[in-house]
Amino acid sequence: MKRIFLTAALMMMAATAAPLAAQQTAADSVRAVILQTFDGMRAGDSTMVRSAVAPGTTLTSVMVREGKTVTRSESMEGFIQAVGTAHPDVWDERVSNFVVHVDGALAHAWMNYSFYLGDRLSHCGVNSIQLIRGDGGWKITSIADTRRNQGCPALPAGSRGE
Repeated sequence: MKRIFLTAALMMMAATAAPLAAQQTAADSVRAVILQTFDGMRAGDSTMVRSAVAPGTTLTSVMVREGKTVTRSESMEGFIQAVGTAHPDVWDERVSNFVVHVDGALAHAWMNYSFYLGDRLSHCGVNSIQLIRGDGGWKITSIADTRRNQGCPALPAGSRGE
C-alpha cells in the first residue's frame, strides 16, 4: 500500500513539474523582452526597443496634477523615435518587484520603477505591461504606467527587478 501511495505521489509531482517549468520559461522570456526594452532605452537604441514592441502598441501614463487624475496616451512610435534621438542624459529605468503572469499566448508584467535621467532621479511609479506571443515570440502590446515625483525609492544602477 505504501508503495502505491508513493508511486502515485511521485507521478503527481512529475505531472505538475512540467507545466511549472514551461510557465517559468515563458515568464523568463517575457521578462527578457521587457528588459531588452529598458536596455535599449539606456543605450539610446531605437532598433532594440522597436524589436520588442508590436505595431500599434500604446503607452498610457496616469498621474495626479493639482489633485486630479490625468492620463496621457500616445503611440509607442513617438517614444521609440525619442529613444533614438540624441539626448544629453542616459534614460535609465530601474525596476523592482518584477512579477510576470502568463496564460498561453497572453502575458502581463507588473513592476515598480524609478526613472533616472543620467544620475538624477526624475520620477517613479508602476509599470503594467501586456504582451502577446506570436510567430515572432513575445511582443509588448500595451504599456500603462503611473508617474509621481515624490516618495520614489532610490534604486541602484542596474536594478532589473531580479
